[in-house]
Amino acid sequence: MVQSPSPINWNAELLDQLGWHWTAQARPRLDGLVNEEYFWEPVDGAWNVRARAAAEAGPGGNDYVIDWAFPPPEPPPVTTIAWRLTHLIVGVFGDRNARYFGGPAVSYDSELPGSADEALRRLDEGYRVWTEGVRGLGEAGLAGRCREQGREQLSMAALVLHIHRECIHHLAEVALLRDLWAVIPGWAPLQRLP
Repeated sequence: MVQSPSPINWNAELLDQLGWHWTAQARPRLDGLVNEEYFWEPVDGAWNVRARAAAEAGPGGNDYVIDWAFPPPEPPPVTTIAWRLTHLIVGVFGDRNARYFGGPAVSYDSELPGSADEALRRLDEGYRVWTEGVRGLGEAGLAGRCREQGREQLSMAALVLHIHRECIHHLAEVALLRDLWAVIPGWAPLQRLP
């Protein structure tokens, strides 16, 4: 007698996709991040989060602004760790947590993280709210339609997959920037990779 396979727990599968990457790779790679590295611009013209007093313009609701243009220039600029983490905090987790899981309203005109420690604290909180929200969707919630402007035909499962890809993608880029910071002479006085 052939035994039928167990039903798939899609919430668990989706959460494992991001959770494994977050726990095993991405979040541990952020330990020890300091402000000099957080704001480091690896090339001229890199997009960053900047002190408002030193910036030409840009969105931001406190003493910091983020370099931004829509549509972005071609080719798109290299972005810093500060820019990438702020994008995750605001545009990836923050916006979706507010829209779907009761998180506070957030935009790039909101208060932006002005230090590595603040960014990591807010990233951790965004991840926590997101994963708790996804866990609570259940199969019916995952099958329902999302409320993304212009993409209302997509299921919540498709949105969850997209957000996880965005998170994995940007955190891998941050890891690469940390690798470069650690090995380029004169840019990383604190450490060198073996």
